[in-house]
Formats: sequence, C-alpha cells, structure tokens
Amino acid sequence: MQNKSFSLKPLCLAALLCAGGAAQAEITVYTSQAAFLAAVSNPGYDSYDDLSVMPYAPTLDRSAGTYGYQAFSDAGLWGAGGAGGDYWLSNENGMQPIVFSNFTGGVSAFGGNFFTSNIAGQYATGNLVLTASDGTTLNYALNGTTPTSFLGFVSDTGLSSVSVATDGAIIWPTANNVVLAVPEPGTYAMMLAGIGLLGVMARRRR
Repeated sequence: MQNKSFSLKPLCLAALLCAGGAAQAEITVYTSQAAFLAAVSNPGYDSYDDLSVMPYAPTLDRSAGTYGYQAFSDAGLWGAGGAGGDYWLSNENGMQPIVFSNFTGGVSAFGGNFFTSNIAGQYATGNLVLTASDGTTLNYALNGTTPTSFLGFVSDTGLSSVSVATDGAIIWPTANNVVLAVPEPGTYAMMLAGIGLLGVMARRRR
C-alpha cells in the first residue's frame, strides 16, 4: 500500500501544476476564426443586426447565445453599417475605446470581426489595438483592418474585459459578429482530475 501511495504523488503534482498554470492567467491570440472555434466549446454569437444607424446609450446589455455581456463606450455607442441589413457596433468618438465586459456564464473566450468605420458609419481602412484582461493584460495590434478581420482571445481563466480602440486616427472602432465561449471540455476534465487526486491523497493520509 505504501508503494501505491507514493505513486499517486507524481500524478497529484502534475495535476497541481496544470491547475496552477491555469491560475496564472495566460491569454492566447487567434487571428483565424476556425482555429479560435476549434479551441473553445459552446460558442454564442451576437451579430448586432438588431441595431440601426443611430446613437445609443454609453452602455448596452447584450447576449450571445447563453452568455450575457455589456458593451460600453464613454462617449456613447453608435449603430453603423447597415448594407443588406448587416449592422455593426461602433461609438461616437474615435478616440474612445469600446469595452466589452461583465461576462456571464464563465466566458473565457471572446472574438469577432474588428475594424474601423468613418463618421458616416461606413467601413474605412484603419488600425486597431485590442486589449484583453483576465488578471493579466495582453495588447494586440490589428493593422489594415477590413470588415472580415478576425481576432479572438482565449484565456485559461475567465476573461474580465476586452477593449477595442483606434491608434489615434480620425476613425471609429467597430465590432461585428462577436463570439463568446468557454474552454474546451478537456480543460475542465484536467482541473477536476487534479481536485480528485488531491481528495484521494487527503483520504489516504487520514
């Protein structure tokens, strides 16, 4: 029995290291939507097609599938686009970011099409900086954006916010077709295995 007890220790240590790595938040960036979706599970989508080209309050409560979130811009939000019924989310001041936060449902992944638009709410080429936070902060520059430019963040802990801002030019940060998701089931399984092994060790010590 002593040998079996000893053999559990490396397994528990490995599980603890995996769980510890998750606690030390790490964010992975995806520029391919296909790769992003392959890294997550249960994605929920928000297309903004219920908006119109008009001003909105600084804060909008939104949902993407089973997840909830808020979009905020200090200068106020604005509906943009509209060609063929494809509306986008922008703001009223290109110098202010749009911040996505207050996620519900354990969201650890956030992505979408991010680009820039002009004062008329139509696409204009430009550069963006996106910032994801989960206890750590990661900045990513997205240059020469188009309406199909995709960027996604996947954290091994829950995301607290994602913001999108221009690089200072007279253009407006714009988002479309955002995706919220949770980790792959394998991540949960590894964490549960670590907790289970810790329980086994505790019982054996007693």
